[in-house]
Amino acid sequence: MTIKTSNLGFPRLGRKREWKKAIEGYWSNKYDLETLHQQLTDLHKENLLLQKNYNLSSIPVGDFSLYDHILDTSLLFNIIPERFQGKDVDDDLLFDIARGNKEHVASALIKWFNTNYHYIVPEWDHAEPKLNKNVLLDRFNYAQSLNVTAHPVIVGPITFVKLSKGGTQSFEEKVNTLLPLYKEVLQSLVDAGAEYIQIDEPALVTDDSSEYETITQAAYDYFADTGLGEHLVIQTYFERVNLKFLNGLPVKGLGLDFVHDNGFNLQQIEAGDLDNSKTLYAGIIDGRNVWAADIEAKKELIETLQTYSNDLVIQPSSSLLHVPVSLDDETLDTSIAEGLSFATEKLDELDALRRLFNDSDDSKYNELKARYERFQNQSFKNLEYDFDSVRTSRQSAFKERKKAQDARLNLPDLPTTTIGSFPQSQEVRKYRADWKNSRITDAAYKDFLKNEIARWIKIQEDIGLDVLVHGEFERNDMVEFFGEKLQGFLVTKYGWVQSYGSRAVKPPVIYGDVKWTEPLTVKETLYAQSLTDKPVKGMLTGPVTILNWSFERVDLPREEVQDQIALAINEEVLALENEGIQIIQVDEPALREGLPLRSEYHADYLDKAVRSFKLSTSSVADETQIHTHMCYSQFGQIIHAIYDLDADVISIETSRSHGDLIQDFEDITYDLGIGLGVYDIHSPRIPTESEITEAINRALQEIDRSLFWVNPDCGLKTRKEDEVKEALSVLVNSVDKLRKSTNTATV
Repeated sequence: MTIKTSNLGFPRLGRKREWKKAIEGYWSNKYDLETLHQQLTDLHKENLLLQKNYNLSSIPVGDFSLYDHILDTSLLFNIIPERFQGKDVDDDLLFDIARGNKEHVASALIKWFNTNYHYIVPEWDHAEPKLNKNVLLDRFNYAQSLNVTAHPVIVGPITFVKLSKGGTQSFEEKVNTLLPLYKEVLQSLVDAGAEYIQIDEPALVTDDSSEYETITQAAYDYFADTGLGEHLVIQTYFERVNLKFLNGLPVKGLGLDFVHDNGFNLQQIEAGDLDNSKTLYAGIIDGRNVWAADIEAKKELIETLQTYSNDLVIQPSSSLLHVPVSLDDETLDTSIAEGLSFATEKLDELDALRRLFNDSDDSKYNELKARYERFQNQSFKNLEYDFDSVRTSRQSAFKERKKAQDARLNLPDLPTTTIGSFPQSQEVRKYRADWKNSRITDAAYKDFLKNEIARWIKIQEDIGLDVLVHGEFERNDMVEFFGEKLQGFLVTKYGWVQSYGSRAVKPPVIYGDVKWTEPLTVKETLYAQSLTDKPVKGMLTGPVTILNWSFERVDLPREEVQDQIALAINEEVLALENEGIQIIQVDEPALREGLPLRSEYHADYLDKAVRSFKLSTSSVADETQIHTHMCYSQFGQIIHAIYDLDADVISIETSRSHGDLIQDFEDITYDLGIGLGVYDIHSPRIPTESEITEAINRALQEIDRSLFWVNPDCGLKTRKEDEVKEALSVLVNSVDKLRKSTNTATV
């Protein structure tokens, strides 16, 4: 049997974030739309030809986007939010929906399943589905013009509707409305020469996938009745599927994840559940982590799959959107670099396996096998930990702690604060880059940071915020910063991945045992506190988020690595407390996103996440107030775990969800401090006082006023200074009026 190779998707960002720079250049009016399109076309061409170098049997198109592939699908089918309807369906409308504008708030951002990628939620309220410009066809034709053998990629109707919200139609009615539009798009691609079309249906790996089996069967029967079924490949990833059900769908092939399925997909195949008349698209190379494959184990897996499949295509387990582009530009220690594999290296692994099976060429295979074995023989774990000596619960219950904290802090009604970061201006980024590249001295950089901290402390005092922050100007990213300072982490130079829109992060790589060796944030926090009589929060990232937003090591149990990080954060918490910092925020925005897709694993994950957070925060005195923050998540599933964290104050995003999150608190007596984000920081739009007042009043219907804090929904590093000042002034003015109206009412 000839082994074919394929890919599910490639990083949009470019090796050095060319995609991000092009889009942000357009947003800042640096150049026009024509220039933007030319730059992105050039990058798309580079991506296609780069993949072609690895001899893939087929290369994906449709994975490239101006912002988000789900938003692309929304515009393709005219699923446009009601507030944005009536405008031309073009790139500017796409950016308005994603980012908001002066008149309207942006659409909600939600995590893409259990990854750190965010998609723009489709909104069905008063939408009028129809087919708009077929950008997917344009991109497929462009790939053909480059002599690239390509297959189109589109999110399937079941997954698209599942990820949507709003509208009065039922799930089935929405799917049925879309099917003729899908048919027209798919037929145009087949007519243009597409051998097969990758229909991404990751919704079919979730717990509730069985609820959609009837409509899924009907949808794909519809495609088969129109002659399209023989051209369709249903692609799943991130978990196991019900293979017996998928076998009954009239399609050309099935794409399965053999990396993140906990072994169940292979078990189903070995049990005889695979229809071997279908092509098996086997995701055998990890598309979500940066570790080199155990190439020998992959060879054995292919040999096993060959006994059950008559037509086998090997590929990554998911789109490579979740990993950086290439190791070529990195200068890393060889002992660690040999264990790493970015997007292009993963394609090289596929090519090595293809050559081995098809051409009996084992040269590349043997090279990768030797590299993997050398890395595995490195010893990076040699530390001992005493987890039992660190407290995992606070000394007193919250009610007792709150009395001590209120007496110490003496904060007003509805205290105001921010989430932590302030604008990372071009000047801030330049100073940090100049310092890292030794173009300025340590003293010059420290002076700049002090000046910036002092300037923003004064800005916060002038605006009238109650609890201040130092601004995090020394930090490039809330996880990468800690990766640079903790033992056991590696930080790359160009290891960027897309988080949402043009927002790119550079996850550190955890390759060894984690240890705190010196204070990480104390100096800057203490300096900020010295400038004001108001409390300044210490700002840290929690162990669950650091793990979820890093490329984690896979040679230890996940919870063990998480607890190692927790001990390190605990050391920093105590260092801040020992220096007199009264409020310490340990952010866990990624707690929900790490939740396994299958509910059978939820309790174990949440128990371990709660333990790690408490391991990092419980050693402080009652008088020290612990805050945490979470953003852009569906919290209903984890509301009890959030409560179990026992944080004195939690701040949560609700602005893009229009306060819907508050409903999650109707089912639980939440008697801890809480701040629900009252405006969206990811949009350049300035909120109005009436909007903020309405958001606060809506929250106070469910939450005790004495426990309520007022804050933006996330950090402010991506915003411009004038936007931040104006928005925070509106926030404080709104709160002042609420305080005065309450005082007047009680007189």
